[in-house]
Amino acid sequence: MRAVLQRVTSARVEVAGEVVGAIEEPGLLALVGVTHDDGPAQVERMARKIAELRILRDEQSLLDAGAPVLVVSQFTLYADTRKGRRPSWGAAATGPVAEPLVAAVVDALRARGLTVETGRFGAMMEVSLVGDGPVTLVVDA
Repeated sequence: MRAVLQRVTSARVEVAGEVVGAIEEPGLLALVGVTHDDGPAQVERMARKIAELRILRDEQSLLDAGAPVLVVSQFTLYADTRKGRRPSWGAAATGPVAEPLVAAVVDALRARGLTVETGRFGAMMEVSLVGDGPVTLVVDA
């Protein structure tokens, strides 16, 4: 499992002109990708990292600050661009495998008491954000 975490002052996801998830205060945008051998252990590690990394202002985590997170499924995090000009998506898990694991990350974050907004799995999403810093990290679990 892989995530790109961006510290934001706000972020939102639209599908066909409809806002499906938004945070309007400082927090994180978490783009989450799943690969074939991910399972419950990776879900727990990723949720812990997202919740506890001290990357908000004043070296606080989401848990410390009570800040929200917007989670967006992002299979393209597993693109292989080493050969040619067209990325290969072979390392990304298929939708039936990835969707429940991304949902499990969301559930694990909510179980920690965090406010979690989401995109819509499999949809063509327009993600917008106002970066804070900028601070962007790649996290592998």
